[in-house]
Amino acid sequence: MVSHSGLLTVMERAARKAAPRLRRDFGEVEHLQVSRKGPADFVSIADKRAEETVVEELRKARPDWGILAEEGGEIPGDPTKPRWIIDPLDGTTNFLHGIPHFAIAIAVEEPMPNGKREITTGLVYQPITDESYWAEKNRGAWLHDRRLRVSARRDLADALISTGIPFFGHGDVAQWSRIFGAVAPSVAGIRRFGAATLDLAHVASGRYDGFWESGLSTWDVAAGMLLVREAGGFVTDFRGGDQVIERREVLAGNDVIHSKLHKLVAGSLR
Repeated sequence: MVSHSGLLTVMERAARKAAPRLRRDFGEVEHLQVSRKGPADFVSIADKRAEETVVEELRKARPDWGILAEEGGEIPGDPTKPRWIIDPLDGTTNFLHGIPHFAIAIAVEEPMPNGKREITTGLVYQPITDESYWAEKNRGAWLHDRRLRVSARRDLADALISTGIPFFGHGDVAQWSRIFGAVAPSVAGIRRFGAATLDLAHVASGRYDGFWESGLSTWDVAAGMLLVREAGGFVTDFRGGDQVIERREVLAGNDVIHSKLHKLVAGSLR
């Protein structure tokens, strides 16, 4: 069994404590009270319960750390210490429609000596399949105790690419359509499963060869970005830069697939 840090143990314990209630709620999804928090953007009681459980567990372990969470927003902490980034239920729309494809994502963002902040630990946990993807900076990416590597495919014609599609009230349909028009004729297939944290985990594990999406929030990408990079992959914005969170653009894959996708994506946006 591969060992991971005590910090990862705290994160996994928090996710696993929230998971049983999520599974129960998922089994009774038709009884959930659901409220809208924006056009086609739903939040359920299950979502809030999961976040409360995760936050409670993490604060027990690190009470002076700040928190950035999807539902609760930002909770200030000691600015010299790391902060937690939490998505308690990525794939909420899947969840509410009875589709068993969603995850709990937790990441740690640490302040660096240069004044910037960096993601150094990430966890993506799928409660239905009990898959626990985790990564620590310079220690690789793992699925439980199995080391992950990005796909070794080199040809776009053999590549399976995942994406997120704009929907009512969210995303730039015209931009996505231009990118899709450039990418689709060149690849073996494109998939849209509705949970970016799992999309990135699947790039890290080699299930997908690449991924692109825009309009994602920090909690959607923080843990998954680290998974892909620690699995030997590349994650950039659409321009090939490191402004993924700032630009809300994600392009991921192995070195060759990423480079080829970048040319197609960047070319489509000129």
